[in-house]
Amino acid sequence: MAVARVTELSATSAKSFEDAINQGVARATKTLRNVTSAWVKEQRVEIKDNKIAQYQVNMLVTFVLDD
Repeated sequence: MAVARVTELSATSAKSFEDAINQGVARATKTLRNVTSAWVKEQRVEIKDNKIAQYQVNMLVTFVLDD
């Protein structure tokens, strides 16, 4: 039997939503062991001077707890 935990995190990128997701997952796996999935809960953009300045994703990351 495995027990998992879910934590929410936010990641940003000046390039794209995909890059924000990749940065978020990369950062999560540096600190958390046994990461098994990530679910993108929300996406938003920050607008400056009529252009997209920043992409942000809020995601739920699941990781399995050690025995």
